[in-house]
Amino acid sequence: MNPLLLTDGYKLDHRRQYPNGTTLVYSNWTPRKSRIEGVEGVIFFGLQYFIKKYILHDFEEYFFKRPKDEVVQQYARRVNNYLGENQVGMAHIEALHDLGYIPMVFKALPEGATVPMRVPMFTMYNTLPEFFWLTNYFETLLSTVVWLPCNSATIARQYRRILDKYAAETSSVPEFVNWQGHDFSMRGMGGTDAGITSAAGHLLSFTGTDTIPAIDFLEQYYNANSDTELVAGSVAATEHSVMCMGTTEGEFDTFKRLITDIYPKGIVSIVSDTWDLWRVLTDYLPRLKDTIANREGKVVVRPDSGDPADILCGNPNGKTFEERKGVVELLWDVFGGTTNAKGYKELIPQIGAIYGDSITIARATDICERLKQKGFASTNVVLGLGSFTYQYNTRDTFGFAMKATYGEVNGEGREIFKDPITDDGTKKSAKGLMKIVLEDDVYKLIDGVNWAEEQTGELKEVFRDGKLLINQSLADIRDRVR
Repeated sequence: MNPLLLTDGYKLDHRRQYPNGTTLVYSNWTPRKSRIEGVEGVIFFGLQYFIKKYILHDFEEYFFKRPKDEVVQQYARRVNNYLGENQVGMAHIEALHDLGYIPMVFKALPEGATVPMRVPMFTMYNTLPEFFWLTNYFETLLSTVVWLPCNSATIARQYRRILDKYAAETSSVPEFVNWQGHDFSMRGMGGTDAGITSAAGHLLSFTGTDTIPAIDFLEQYYNANSDTELVAGSVAATEHSVMCMGTTEGEFDTFKRLITDIYPKGIVSIVSDTWDLWRVLTDYLPRLKDTIANREGKVVVRPDSGDPADILCGNPNGKTFEERKGVVELLWDVFGGTTNAKGYKELIPQIGAIYGDSITIARATDICERLKQKGFASTNVVLGLGSFTYQYNTRDTFGFAMKATYGEVNGEGREIFKDPITDDGTKKSAKGLMKIVLEDDVYKLIDGVNWAEEQTGELKEVFRDGKLLINQSLADIRDRVR
């Protein structure tokens, strides 16, 4: 598809609506308001993907390399059929095709940086006067591509903070947190692009994911190399169809076959609540105790229904002793383990648990705290983070918006802004050209600066006139996040 058609309909004729003599439009991308308690800074991630995928690849392949007549005819047909009789014109599209590149500058903070509310992550403006219309024409495409990886990277970092905190307090293996948040979200996301970019954001804080194409994404757009670095990983795991096919009567044999024949070593995660989770924990696993304890690798018990905290940690008000104890304590009763130097119990390395349904930040905190109160290390369990975590968010979760704050008309600069009288302050924009400074490791905005000042500060040119100027790596971005 011609990437100029990847936009909102109202963008098509803004070129004529700007004042006569407009030669420059300068805009920014900013998180304006957090709707997640405790989050006051957003991780910046996704612009390099946007530039490489859409500006450098799609515009080159589907616009500049195509015959001009074909491109213009396609654009004209779509616009005319869509708007009916109109005056949008095609000369500006022909001129862009003749130019052969996107005449824009993107200036950005480093990806992986934590950016406070109301501080721009990047700015952009046109470099040739006749293409002033391009700046905000990109707003729709930029927005739909960038807000989700920023959101997911930020939410993953919140999980990481929680899991790091409890691991530091209770565990002898805090490095296990790299694997303790595992991404199960792809099937519940709004399409493959959303699933992949969200999973890439998750991988800035963790290494566990079931979203395989996120690895390709990070190799293609963020200079990762799975041959030389750990980009992401997972383990062998069953699903309910596998367990059901073994039949209720044959469930024990299914467990035994998986542990001894199919996966005699290594990690294997087994769905354990297809019928009776408590029977698995108090009948099947005790019968397989010696096999599991002497096995090279870990068997991971996976419950997948009920309240996550109650299932893992026990429900004091449960009707049975199994319900009152919960998965972790029942595993301890069978397999035992060690009490670490911090005074908390850790299961033997050959057994563990994962819960991957309806996990939230609040539930993750509750699970870790309840394990701690029972005397267990938080790293006895892995949490699967699904679309309940990553899909239940929108562009408004952090109030993302792209707004113009400066323009030039007939050679004169104009500081522009919006400040709706009916708004609570969320939509009040900055004004004029922008400079970002770093004070005490916190980014701060200085707006209303002149061009000389705009050239200084923390915003660096990452793209100019068809060329990527800074090419960041996954390793560097992970370092900033962590």
